Amino acid sequence: MESTFQAVRAEALFASTLQMSQGPLAADVRDAVTSTLRGIGVQGCVACVATEFGDHPECATTRMGWALRMIKDAYANSCTPEVFAEPNVALA
Repeated sequence: MESTFQAVRAEALFASTLQMSQGPLAADVRDAVTSTLRGIGVQGCVACVATEFGDHPECATTRMGWALRMIKDAYANSCTPEVFAEPNVALA
């Protein structure tokens, strides 16, 4: 399951002008997310995603899958691994 941050970032990437065919680097993805969120905001991204899924579900599914993969890669180091580690339970 994606975190809220991943979901918002994926929606922003989905709504951006960045294309899969461009073979974007992680920095390109982060720049696209930032500029899209600044330009249309979270609600604008949600509206864009909803519209595309309503109008072109076959294409939207592919693009969202790509967006989620790109976000996971581009933001892989944005949080330390310790945050996601299982708690260390001492055996008694």
